[in-house]
Amino acid sequence: MSKAVKIFLAISAAVILFLGSFSGGFVSAMLLKQTNGLPFLKTDSLVPSQTEATQSATSSSQSSSDLQVLFQPFWRTWDLVHNIFVDQPVDDTTLMRGAIKGMLESLGDEHTSYIDPDLLKQESMQLEGEYEGIGAWVDSSGEFLTITSPMPDSPAEKAGLKPGDRVMAVDGEDMTGKDGNYVLSKILGPAGTDVVLTIQSEGAEKTFDVTITRSKIAVPSVESKVLDGNIGYVQISTFGDNTGAELKKALKDLRDQDVKGLVVDLRYNGGGLLTAAVDVGSQFLKSGVLMYEEYGNGDTKELRIRPGGLATEIPLVVLVNKGTASASEIVAGAIQDMGRGKLVGETTYGKGSVQNWVEFDNDQGAVRITVARWLTTNKRQINKVGLTPDVVVEINEENYKAGTDPQLDKAIEVLQEAIQQ
Repeated sequence: MSKAVKIFLAISAAVILFLGSFSGGFVSAMLLKQTNGLPFLKTDSLVPSQTEATQSATSSSQSSSDLQVLFQPFWRTWDLVHNIFVDQPVDDTTLMRGAIKGMLESLGDEHTSYIDPDLLKQESMQLEGEYEGIGAWVDSSGEFLTITSPMPDSPAEKAGLKPGDRVMAVDGEDMTGKDGNYVLSKILGPAGTDVVLTIQSEGAEKTFDVTITRSKIAVPSVESKVLDGNIGYVQISTFGDNTGAELKKALKDLRDQDVKGLVVDLRYNGGGLLTAAVDVGSQFLKSGVLMYEEYGNGDTKELRIRPGGLATEIPLVVLVNKGTASASEIVAGAIQDMGRGKLVGETTYGKGSVQNWVEFDNDQGAVRITVARWLTTNKRQINKVGLTPDVVVEINEENYKAGTDPQLDKAIEVLQEAIQQ
């Protein structure tokens, strides 16, 4: 991946990114991979180079001498840590990254953060439709990372992991109460390397160790099939580099089977590339503004739908829930605002901001900084509010255990009513 500035719409809450469920045989979850970052659109013109940024900061805020005075406490602390801290030697890279993290955290924006090199690599691979890991769907909403399902023919499946297995430790390190992102960073790694997971199976008291050899995992972002009643079903799990092409292929296949209506499942879709959001939205909408971006200086930018979509006339229902975020909310919001189809499910996450992702030289990771907020087609602000579905349907633990999906059932019912009109 080139050293480039990328704009991305992302969701950073682990509870959203790693929740998992099953729907009609299709997995509605994120993969066992780091998904903290995600979506981005290359746009070098929006962010200055490091030299330009330094010059701009110096000229627009404080003089060079003022900055020297301002940063005296920082460098004084740096010297003190190196000279008198009890555990020597200290690692300069760790100190540098910690300083960047602290600076960004002080802004009070959950989506502005530092991404270390390992996680940056995994996030970039995810958007390319592949990653290096063990190949499992997971749930990180509990005290331990839990396997929702191993992917077919994956290292996780070959190692015997099963739904409900809890990851108690990774390579001997206890993962009790650890953040889901941290656990994932320990499980992920280069293809061909081994990771030892300490597993506690569902309902069991004893644990056991399993050694899994990581591999490169190819991940389709679009799945489709025909449901009873000749209803087309399309699940979009993320918005990556290949999502637009995958969706076009799926829609062509469904069209060839002469489906009467279409259910688009965006549940647990935490976002993705902004370009992919335009690609997806343009398949279902004829024309108009998909979304607006509002910047801190008052400027507004609109992203428009491209003509020529394959599914602009067919009756449509969109499934959403609390894991529907960012780029997926852009698509769902436009469909709702334009009256193209109804949303069924639960209120969405409410990720209504845009970040610049700037990758550092020399493999030092990246920073993502919120630069704008986005509005729906009708200029609704959904940040921390979300989209309210036209038809609210809750789903609970009993449904998961029974293998039922009342949200999908209701979506089919609503769609059949639309087909008959």
